[in-house]
Amino acid sequence: METLKYTVIKTEAQYQAYCTQLQALVTASQTTVTQEEIDLLTLLIETWDHAHATLPAADPIDLLRFLMAGRQMLAKDLVAALGLSKGAVSDILNRRRGLSKEVIRRLASYFQVSQEAFNRPYELAVATAPLPRHARVVHQGQASEAA
Repeated sequence: METLKYTVIKTEAQYQAYCTQLQALVTASQTTVTQEEIDLLTLLIETWDHAHATLPAADPIDLLRFLMAGRQMLAKDLVAALGLSKGAVSDILNRRRGLSKEVIRRLASYFQVSQEAFNRPYELAVATAPLPRHARVVHQGQASEAA
């Protein structure tokens, strides 16, 4: 029986070896045989990546910022990519607004990650706007003047 040049990746060492081989083929001159080999290695590597990729259990906003940095994206790029307003994107990135189900779906689709990566609890920033001049703050039944 003939031994195959490439097989389904089963170990990290095999994965690393295939990545190195793919890099060498990509930088070499292109022929039809080489392109078929590149396609096969790419498929094998992507299959391994998909099966073994684990995103850290990160805060969804930290993850979003990380993914944006990896693509060298700015907030304005996210506006265009997700079809949201500048204000909505700003509120999300500054933790003033939570991620809706629809935004989670759009983010997951755009960045090609699972929805679960963005569907995790995280803290929102609490607005600390100053009180109006004559407003009162009530603490446990006592009223005090807020200057």
